[in-house]
Amino acid sequence: MHRIILAFILLFSLPGLSAQSGRFEQFLSDPAISNASVSFFVADAENGDVLLSYNPKTSLIPASTMKLVTSAAALELLGPEYTFKTNIGYTGSPSRSGRLDGNIVITGGGDPSLGSEYFNDHYREFIDSWVEAIKNAGIKKIRGRIVTDDSYYDFEPVPPRWLWEDMGTYYGAGVFGLSVFNNSCRIMVKSSPDSSGVDVTGITPDLHGYSFTNKLTASGKKDNWYVFAAPYSSRGWLSGTIPVSPDEFVLDASIADPPLLIAKILHEKLEAEGIKISGEPSTIRLEPDISTTNITWITETISPFLSLIADVLNKESVNLYAEHFVKELGKRYANKGTTAAGIKVIRDFLGSSGIDTSGIFIEDGSGLSSRNGISPEELVKLLIFMRNKGKHFDIFYSTLPDAGSGGTLSGYFTDPVFDSNLKAKSGSMTRVRCYAGYFTTQTGRDMAFCILINNFQGSSKPVINHIEEILKEIIINN
Repeated sequence: MHRIILAFILLFSLPGLSAQSGRFEQFLSDPAISNASVSFFVADAENGDVLLSYNPKTSLIPASTMKLVTSAAALELLGPEYTFKTNIGYTGSPSRSGRLDGNIVITGGGDPSLGSEYFNDHYREFIDSWVEAIKNAGIKKIRGRIVTDDSYYDFEPVPPRWLWEDMGTYYGAGVFGLSVFNNSCRIMVKSSPDSSGVDVTGITPDLHGYSFTNKLTASGKKDNWYVFAAPYSSRGWLSGTIPVSPDEFVLDASIADPPLLIAKILHEKLEAEGIKISGEPSTIRLEPDISTTNITWITETISPFLSLIADVLNKESVNLYAEHFVKELGKRYANKGTTAAGIKVIRDFLGSSGIDTSGIFIEDGSGLSSRNGISPEELVKLLIFMRNKGKHFDIFYSTLPDAGSGGTLSGYFTDPVFDSNLKAKSGSMTRVRCYAGYFTTQTGRDMAFCILINNFQGSSKPVINHIEEILKEIIINN
């Protein structure tokens, strides 16, 4: 007991901490934190001097703050101008009459953002451009099929330890050698007038034969719904409750097999243009014996720069993009487009950056797995490394949400003291709330910080309020 008291006294005797101890003590005395695990670390971003430290070496679930690790590694190792390519071509040769005895091949190149609504201005009507390229190649009839070569990455779309309940939702979408539309769809549902049931009124994009068993009910004003759909499955189901309302309600779900879907969409569009196709659309995963050699390439679709994808990744917290970056790192540095290979590359990057990886546990790149673990001290060390030694710090820094207005920080840290003064990545899941990033004190000191809180009780709002008050006090008094 004496040792615990002594440690507490030493903690609040750290240089520069006395002015902040009041808010932090209030935070620790909150009953909502009584059974929680808390780790907090604040250091000078220029020289690493510690300003505040509480359980700094305790590894906790970081949730989406894990994206800082993934995006830092991707920017440093792949580079901000790195791009992904999707190629379209055909096997065989068109006859003089325009008949192709062969296949149209869509070759995926790991583009995380192909067809994404975040990049509408970049991709525009990209599938229509593929159709035009096929027509311009003189192809009028196809004695073959539309095939997606999705072998660029492995055929294990999701990390092995993700929760079953997450896989069918948009944030649990898997990574494929060819991903499209953020690998997600919107399922429109509506409760019946007498609240006795729920009807599915539409799905966009059209999933071309994929269907859901509907077990949804309507009750009260809150939603507690689930979409269960495994990667590569042909059918999923909807479960849980949606609010009783005359308005449509939207379920954001994952697409089970994006490579097959894009083949079906291109097949449909070509036939709508009068190009008859004898075979059914397919993928290399389904039919590995289909030849993808001796392809005549006719067009390609190039992604936005990696820096722009990383900007959406961190500001909007898009899990899919983080998981793509992991596999791409594995592909480029180990010639293996797998999650395991990418994680090893990331761990090597951390080690070479002076980060102690002994207490870092990485199951994915997005932070969705509850088996991830990192200490705030090591995450702050990474932030300091990026600021002082990173090749692309300005870009990395620009991807972080701005206090009060940027991405996942919209509506948070709205006090004027944070305005244009704090940029951070948030992370949250059930009973988990985390923040990590940078701020500047009123005397002009640049600071890096990380706070990880696991297993608090009740609403997250009081916890967030405490965090805001602690950081506000640090900014004002230093």
